[in-house]
Amino acid sequence: MNLLFLIFLSINSNRVVEVRFTEKAPVIDGIIEDIWKTADSAYNFIQFDPYEKSIPTEKTVVYVLQDRENLYIAFQCYAEKHKPTAVLTADEDDIRIGIDPFGSKSTAYYFQVYASGIINDGWILDDGRNFDDSWDGVWFRAVKVYDDRFIVEVKIPFKSLRYKKGLDKWGITFARYIASNRETDCWNEFLQREGVLVSKYGKLKGIRPQATGYYFELYPEGFVRYDKIEKEKGKVKPSLSMNFKWDLTPQITLNATVYPDFAQIEADPFTLNLSRYPIYLDERRPFFLAGKDIFRMSDFGEDKGFFDPLNIFYSRRIGKSIDGQVTPIIGGLKLTSKAENWNLGVLGAYTDEYKDIDSLIEPRRLFVVLRSRRRAFENSHIGVLLSGTTVGRNEYNYALGLDGVYRKGMNQFILQTAASDKNGKMGWAVTSGYFGMIKKFLTIASAEVVQDSFDVSDIGYVPWAGRKKFVLLSGPYRNYPKGFLRELYISPGIVVIQEPGDSNCSKLGILEINPNFRNQFGFDLSFTAGPYYQADTNYFYKELNLSVWGKILGNHINFGGNYAYTYNYSRDFLAYRGSHWLSYRYSIIPKMSISLSSNLWVEWDTLNTIIAITPRLTPRINIRMNADMSLDIFNEFVFTTPGTNFSEGEWLTNRFGFLFSWNFRPKSWIYIAINDYRVRNDEGILQIENQIGAIKAKYLMYF
Repeated sequence: MNLLFLIFLSINSNRVVEVRFTEKAPVIDGIIEDIWKTADSAYNFIQFDPYEKSIPTEKTVVYVLQDRENLYIAFQCYAEKHKPTAVLTADEDDIRIGIDPFGSKSTAYYFQVYASGIINDGWILDDGRNFDDSWDGVWFRAVKVYDDRFIVEVKIPFKSLRYKKGLDKWGITFARYIASNRETDCWNEFLQREGVLVSKYGKLKGIRPQATGYYFELYPEGFVRYDKIEKEKGKVKPSLSMNFKWDLTPQITLNATVYPDFAQIEADPFTLNLSRYPIYLDERRPFFLAGKDIFRMSDFGEDKGFFDPLNIFYSRRIGKSIDGQVTPIIGGLKLTSKAENWNLGVLGAYTDEYKDIDSLIEPRRLFVVLRSRRRAFENSHIGVLLSGTTVGRNEYNYALGLDGVYRKGMNQFILQTAASDKNGKMGWAVTSGYFGMIKKFLTIASAEVVQDSFDVSDIGYVPWAGRKKFVLLSGPYRNYPKGFLRELYISPGIVVIQEPGDSNCSKLGILEINPNFRNQFGFDLSFTAGPYYQADTNYFYKELNLSVWGKILGNHINFGGNYAYTYNYSRDFLAYRGSHWLSYRYSIIPKMSISLSSNLWVEWDTLNTIIAITPRLTPRINIRMNADMSLDIFNEFVFTTPGTNFSEGEWLTNRFGFLFSWNFRPKSWIYIAINDYRVRNDEGILQIENQIGAIKAKYLMYF
């Protein structure tokens, strides 16, 4: 049987499913009606995980239809051996769809529907190496769960998608996850070491969208906000902002925002920064998240920390926070174009001034970003990025970057270079990296040179001006088709680095051990040591890093720790320091879960005596009334303890948050939020830094 299955795979590696036209649209109700019998189907799925290229334990069939306005997809997920799992707050069965409507072999939409009805959608980038969940599309789903199967029906309006006009073959893939045995089955054959690559999708043949006109989405946002800052009297402030999105063509989209209020229920989590560089903060604001894949330099994907891209555009610089207060944004405009071979983008934003009593802290600024990227060699690309901000003729910061990426399977090579000009001070930077197999050795390498005068501090994030760095790791990588061990990577390596301001080069040795097990647990253990030069100090650097991940009782867990003998820039001396982390969620009942996210930082002095312990604990309760309505309550506690005298520990900060959210129709939301943030004052008492209460409505009007 297995031999016949392998023979079948060898002759059916290029999967094609034909989309057939129907005058009568199927009802999206989770029932496979007779109309689906006229559709072509995708079947004979292949197991991707835990046993690569094996026969799935359950049968899956997918049907595809279209009418003039919509694409319809139905999953028939049989469950003869594993009863479907549908839980709102824990690991559950789901189906996944990937659609490449540009023929790009690099970028795709993804749609995910869980057995409980919860949905996710977004972009797949860089041939499957990155994900962007900021895209929120107008589409519909229905799910029905039975003892021996579950059925998912999906309706995707063509006007919700951007696609290459006239292209009658789209890239497509289907997948199914079975929670009870943690099995992932795919319609196409993918390798675990490569991941699910867009370049290896099958084909959706005969697709012909006939919808006329494109969505014009109007987003009025009403906001009632209560603000209280320190000892001042609280103020109630109503506000109204306007956002719109217009698909000018299937490939070109215009986004705009006027006086947006980007207040969030949950600010960036507290982090104790002991390094010389500022912390990189993820973007959270919807306007800047939309289409963010275009306005960035390339990287190697998630969890690839050996390479630092030249981020000459960093959207958190727009409307930046100053002393906890956000610089107001007057308006923003974004024009993007996605096609088979070209991605183009223009972004502009204008921020208001920020004053502290009578002094001007931040003037009004204009931000402009231009991006052009062209596909090459099927799923590789080359591109140019121009970013800039200006206050006037004599105060500006501009940067011009070029980047190129070559991809083949899991192998990827990146080359980037950039030049900057800040108020007449000019500089340049170049960086490159490689990730891939050289014979049986997985090889990771990067090299960078950043000139001292390179400066993008007002528009980008490259704070290590003056740094030179070289990284090389190479070692045996093995996949195991059977047994408890799924893959193993053991790699020695070297790091050569010249820190800014130092003339000597540090030379470090690395040993990394990275096993992944069949039960989806894994860990990464690394040792780094060698002579180091920084802060006018010569010492022997030592570091131990451990990260563990997996699933316990149907939920992900991640924990680990880092110990290093290095320079403590917060206290300005050389000493040991350690950090630990834990993240886990537990489903108490199907509609309620509790979770804990925590960090623990430990600092030693030059005599190896513990001088401070700083824990951060963030317990959270999540209640899901249904797939579209949820309630989150959390509290972030941050303490500080002198040495190991826990009895003398004090509060450092405390943040309480409450968020009710209801997605009552596609892309339309109601939020009720409370955010109370307190900081310890000179008397050791927690004092209000700011208090925010908000009722916010987002309503999508489209035509």
